[in-house]
Amino acid sequence: MGFSVLAMLALFNLFSSEFGFLQLGFSLGINYGQVANNLPAPEQVLMLLSSLKISNTRIYDTNPQVLAAFANTNVDVIVTVPNEVVAQLRDPRQALQWVATNVKPYFPATKITGIAVGNEVFTSEDAALMSSLAPAMASIHAALVQFGLDSSIHVSSANSLAVLETSYPPSSGSLKPELVAVMAPFLQFLAATKSPFWINAYPYFAYKDDPATIPLDYVLSNPNTGMEDPYTRLRYDNMLYAQVDAAIFAITRLGYGGVEVRVSETGWPSKGDADEIGASAENARIYNRNLLLRQMGNEGTPLMPHKRLEIYLFALFNEDLKPGPTSERNYGLYHPDGTMAYNLGSAALPSSSSSFSSSPSSASVTLASSATTTSTELRKEFGSFWSWRILIFSLTIQALITKAF
Repeated sequence: MGFSVLAMLALFNLFSSEFGFLQLGFSLGINYGQVANNLPAPEQVLMLLSSLKISNTRIYDTNPQVLAAFANTNVDVIVTVPNEVVAQLRDPRQALQWVATNVKPYFPATKITGIAVGNEVFTSEDAALMSSLAPAMASIHAALVQFGLDSSIHVSSANSLAVLETSYPPSSGSLKPELVAVMAPFLQFLAATKSPFWINAYPYFAYKDDPATIPLDYVLSNPNTGMEDPYTRLRYDNMLYAQVDAAIFAITRLGYGGVEVRVSETGWPSKGDADEIGASAENARIYNRNLLLRQMGNEGTPLMPHKRLEIYLFALFNEDLKPGPTSERNYGLYHPDGTMAYNLGSAALPSSSSSFSSSPSSASVTLASSATTTSTELRKEFGSFWSWRILIFSLTIQALITKAF
């Protein structure tokens, strides 16, 4: 069936309007974890990100195949120093060698914009690792200065929200007393280098631990009455923003109010064990859908309403080799084989067929115009299976955006 004029205009708006998918690409980052035995090649992942117009990603290592594949693209990449390597990089010579080996050969062709030194170090219960973090970051930064890369690549470390002693209400946010001394050099480094304070913030965990008290709509960012901070009188309609503002208050109390707080991870599992209350495909769909819409609106938190909150969604893929409860392996938007873990848009949109038809009022869309061109190029390079998966997911989110606006 051919497109009507209205349908053609709608498709054009999906691709080009200020409310369209292109804006999403400049708002949201995504974590590209690789703890799985059947993931697609980095070149295929790049095509997926390009199709989705996502231009920011974070990897949990310095995988040379990924860094080489992402060269000469518009994708900004944050790389990671594994926790087990952090102590070695206290030595400036080791740090210089690490940068020379893992960063310099790829930059600037690959747009490496950040280095995450370790992950959730201050909740690792490893005292040696915690004390090594700030010196290692300083050594890496000094190496970047030596190579002339410090103005392009910032250095930080992602923190579990468990570093907070208090997070409710947000204005009472404070660090755990036992972490204040060990985190002080870290915060001093961030302030001196104008680097961000990254937090891994998961409202899901709060809901799972206390579903009887915490409203599900509040953690999913659905419409709800929210809560008012009794001290600031700021109103919060979702827990993620409250968690971010609690982190801002916590570091401000220590004199580091000028350090920007960003979300290095947030997401919701689509599957969990029997005791993992709330882990479901429907809740994951709602949480990530609402997150996408808020990012499209360039929202800030109630405390910082005029500054867009930078967020990295966790994650691009389910990772079948991760240890722990079932939820740990089910945060992805995609299964590794290219099928969607759940449909972010309307359930009426097909997820496994390469044939679509509809009218403007339907959630399904016909492949036409620039969409057809994209699918043809993808099929030529990587074959029809992944090509259709990429295109379908792109069109799914476009359908979501159309419905929202």
